[in-house]
Amino acid sequence: MKITVLGAGRCVTGSKYLLQWRNFSTLLDCGLFQGPAENRRRNWAPLPFSARQLGAVVLTHAHIDHSGYLPRLVRQGFRGPIYCTPPTRALLRVLLPDAAHLQEEEARYANKEGYSKHTPALPLFRMADAKAALRLLEPAPFHEWIELNPGVRFRYRRQGHILGAASVEVQTKVSGGARRSVYFSGDVGRYGVPILKEPESYPGSDVLFVETTYGDRRHDPRDPYELLTEVITAAVRRGGVILIPAFAVDRTQEILYILHELMESGDIPGMPIFLDSPMGIEATAMYARFVSEHDAEMREYYDRDENPIFPPNLKVTPSSAESKKLNGVPGPAIIISASGMATGGRILHHLKLRLPDPANTVIFVGYQARGTKGRRLVEGEKKIKIHGQWIPVRAHIESLGTFSAHADREELVLWLSRRERDPSTVCLIHGEYGSQQAFAELLRQEYGWEPTIPEIGDEIVVNR
Repeated sequence: MKITVLGAGRCVTGSKYLLQWRNFSTLLDCGLFQGPAENRRRNWAPLPFSARQLGAVVLTHAHIDHSGYLPRLVRQGFRGPIYCTPPTRALLRVLLPDAAHLQEEEARYANKEGYSKHTPALPLFRMADAKAALRLLEPAPFHEWIELNPGVRFRYRRQGHILGAASVEVQTKVSGGARRSVYFSGDVGRYGVPILKEPESYPGSDVLFVETTYGDRRHDPRDPYELLTEVITAAVRRGGVILIPAFAVDRTQEILYILHELMESGDIPGMPIFLDSPMGIEATAMYARFVSEHDAEMREYYDRDENPIFPPNLKVTPSSAESKKLNGVPGPAIIISASGMATGGRILHHLKLRLPDPANTVIFVGYQARGTKGRRLVEGEKKIKIHGQWIPVRAHIESLGTFSAHADREELVLWLSRRERDPSTVCLIHGEYGSQQAFAELLRQEYGWEPTIPEIGDEIVVNR
């Protein structure tokens, strides 16, 4: 068995790992590269294998950097099953068409405004490709073995990162009837956060691929409720509008949950909350639907016939016309919109309008990858280019890292610590290189492991 790293090698996005046997191959995750232009250009590069000959795709979860290349893969001839958990399938029915719409819309807007370097600007994939990918989705329940090919099987375990997120254990038969196991962490979730069940611990395997997004740091240990209270109270005093760029899946729902509790308790004043993300609106409905994935605290709300992620003062704006009306909304008010790293979506229009006004506040509530507009704003840039125009940054910029959906270094160690056996090979993936180096040193000290940090294109052979 050979594993080739095709994405998320010494970088955070584009998760793709090609697993090959003599007569069969499968892709573990199928994500888009995001962030800097040099990363995004990788999405256009030809694949080092034939999409038509690929046997299957196994997804860890629905985030676009793990699933967003699927329409492009189907466009190139892939017709096999795409395995995912049932909640992931539900989310993908929202996320993939939305991603296709954004691709088409951004190409159209670039052509209209003339700011693309290519003439004409083209989408990476179209709505028809996204719909074709959705027809190939095959739901696979947690904990049940699924046979990919004779002698090759996999199963899912919950990861708590977002709704439906999973780790993947792949087992392959070797000579003598024994099995070798390869474990992919996917994105490891947090402990003690609202809505979803906690991650299931790493059980042990022969080979381990583990994410390292926050492998070099701890999240802010302060209470997220107190932090958000402090920032919003100051923003209300300034009298402006509060923009919260948020990932449509999980972060939006967590922020709505906490805002609901803070307003209900009187810690922050009541004010209109606008959810201006068609994908976020649908994803929030999905979170309410999959009660089996909720933690005990969330289920208590439903026992009282309450929905904390649809508070009474929440207004949704699914259409473009409704979104444009928010341009005239006075403060104090909260607008939650995607994308979370300000790489696209409606949040760019709100930032373009609101950034020049010092009365306004922008609150980033998640990881900001290098090269993204979100990262540049958090790092203090005084002007930023949006839709080909330079926009002055006078609004207050806040970054609350405590809201990340990724485990930090201590939570990753906790996730690893309950294993029944040690892996013989450890590969650190899905992280910036500095973060990976720091986490590798931690694993050497903590467990005596010698991790490798593969680059894109590197191959790992699982010996018999």
